[in-house]
Amino acid sequence: MKHLLHATLGALALGAIALPAAAQDTPASGLRDRTIAYALSGGHWAIHQTPDGKAECPQGVNPIGPRESFKALFPNLGPVGETQLARESAAQFPMDKDEPFPFNEAGGKVGLGLNLDGKVDANDFTSPDGKVTGIDNQLFRVLGCVRFFRGPDGIGYHFTDVYLRQNNFNRALIELTNVDSLTDDPDVDVAVYRGMDTLMTDATGAKLIPGGLQRIDTKFGKKYESHFKGKIVGGVLITEPTDLYWPFAWFGGQPGTQHWLQTRFQMNLTEEGARGLVAGFTPVDTWYYGLIRGRSQYHLGTGTASSPLIYQAMRRLADGYPYEKGEMTALSFAFDLPMVQVFIEHPDKAVASAGGDAQKTDRAPSRQ
Repeated sequence: MKHLLHATLGALALGAIALPAAAQDTPASGLRDRTIAYALSGGHWAIHQTPDGKAECPQGVNPIGPRESFKALFPNLGPVGETQLARESAAQFPMDKDEPFPFNEAGGKVGLGLNLDGKVDANDFTSPDGKVTGIDNQLFRVLGCVRFFRGPDGIGYHFTDVYLRQNNFNRALIELTNVDSLTDDPDVDVAVYRGMDTLMTDATGAKLIPGGLQRIDTKFGKKYESHFKGKIVGGVLITEPTDLYWPFAWFGGQPGTQHWLQTRFQMNLTEEGARGLVAGFTPVDTWYYGLIRGRSQYHLGTGTASSPLIYQAMRRLADGYPYEKGEMTALSFAFDLPMVQVFIEHPDKAVASAGGDAQKTDRAPSRQ
């Protein structure tokens, strides 16, 4: 017995005894049953930035926010109704009067986004690598020189990324089905859902890792379900345009929604995650009132973001969905989407399995 023990220990030391397959550190494939899914793990409004900012903001970032405008308009203060309440009213009704302050729009020829109309004109951008022309992203012109939205130190830039990762309300999911290859596939189906579960991390809690399970919110999240037709070309998912609602809690967990029109995805896919853009048109009023209801004047002030000036610029630069009098009501936009691979648990079917047979799960529901 003693000799047998020594022989066994020696064989283990030399690697002569193979470990069971279950103990080997081989990651499970993300593509199962011709299906793969991803969960949103952060994101920002797509703003092209140069190191010194001079290319896109030759006049500098906007210096006027809530604090600066209030101090300039009311140096001697005055009655509350004519000072504080007047500025609150200006935020809620930003077209009642023109702001007596300049607003620096982003310019230059380089921008991030997609060519939404298939044309190239004077208002369009070219991608930083020069490969994509005719990029439509008027929201970049509005936000590009507002410190609040610029990274990495802009408070809106920082907290949008944090909220989209940590807040379960923002758990947007994308599921691809009928997938034959993540490299090239001329016909795939794409569905968007709102998930309900936290993202899976490593032991430190800092790094997101693929493979987590997500349930779909079929009760309160039904409005966020959308379906697209798409294709995969050279590892890039490209979808046809479709309108959708996207979960977007701006601040402190307060629920919010982005209403995006003619929305399309263009994302690089792997079995561990996806990264790319979602682009389309966003209605001016929906986007703006989501901003001022989801962000406090304190946060906007910290980022020198004047909400009346932002709204007036949005109305001025709108390039989609004309009103009956011809005035445009929506802006082209692009949003940067980092995503991590997950497995989706549908209420009416089991989770996709590596062997091709669906696997049922048995677990208690987690709290949102």
